[in-house]
Amino acid sequence: MAGTSSKKRKNAGPKKKASRGNPQKVREPRDPARVAPATARDWIAAARLRTLPLAITPVLIGTGAAILAADLFHWVIALFCLIVSVSLQIGVNYANDYSDGIRGTDDHRVGPARLTASRRAKPRTVLLVALAFFALAALAGLAITIRTQQWWLIAVGAVCLLAAWFYTGGKRPYGYYGLGELFVFVFFGLVATLGTTWVQAFILPQEAWFGGVGAGLLACAVLLANNLRDIDQDRAARKRTLTVLIGRTATRWLFTVFVLAAFGIAVFLALFYPIAWLTLLALLAGLPAILIVWTYRDPKELVVALGLTSLTSVAYGAFLMWAFIG
Repeated sequence: MAGTSSKKRKNAGPKKKASRGNPQKVREPRDPARVAPATARDWIAAARLRTLPLAITPVLIGTGAAILAADLFHWVIALFCLIVSVSLQIGVNYANDYSDGIRGTDDHRVGPARLTASRRAKPRTVLLVALAFFALAALAGLAITIRTQQWWLIAVGAVCLLAAWFYTGGKRPYGYYGLGELFVFVFFGLVATLGTTWVQAFILPQEAWFGGVGAGLLACAVLLANNLRDIDQDRAARKRTLTVLIGRTATRWLFTVFVLAAFGIAVFLALFYPIAWLTLLALLAGLPAILIVWTYRDPKELVVALGLTSLTSVAYGAFLMWAFIG
């Protein structure tokens, strides 16, 4: 009996939990004091350069449609439209880094580590950088307003800034309720394209509308690829993106439809502007992206699909602009 009691005492200690994951992988310490501060390269990566072509595409299409309608190229206004669009895109990316980081949504993400979630930058600093880019977009937009005397554009700009912030910011961010694609289509498709055309030509021809829809569809496709990559992490964080709501298979179909529908618009425009047939060359990047979305095994492969779709978008915009002015 004594021997049995002694043996029980030896085994009474707490059991150690088996470690999960790769035992050879060194785990990063969670102590903020031991995390290396963000480098310039980290800050540039946080701007998410792969998404910037989406800000260029509507300006290219909108400028081409404006030249077609007015037979004039207002390059200074076009340049300021580009500053507005790119600054908003970068501002959204930093604001997303900040908002998702403080909520914990990015704690277990698959893609590149974010500044806030990795604790390599203070949340306040990331927020200030986001606000700085929003301010740059606002100043460029104000300059366009003064130059064109279209004062109602101030209200449009304010709505754009609010949409940029509340994508993942605020108490009820619309990006957490499956509305991200809708807002991306409206603001990085229609508003950006039509706005660029209007401030240069003061008219909205059909070409701007068709081009804006195409740009919006490709921008939505990029967001779908991003959310498909993060679907498991978003579910765990209760971030109900459209992909979380409809599932992987439906997202794959929707991605395919968005990309091919954009090129369907290009084919229609090519009936009137033959150079637009060259837009189909952008499928050299678009089709591999579709293939990756359907066949990927590692979610990290979708980072490549995202980048290819962004390149597809800017090539699409460049060819349509050429078609309109050529």
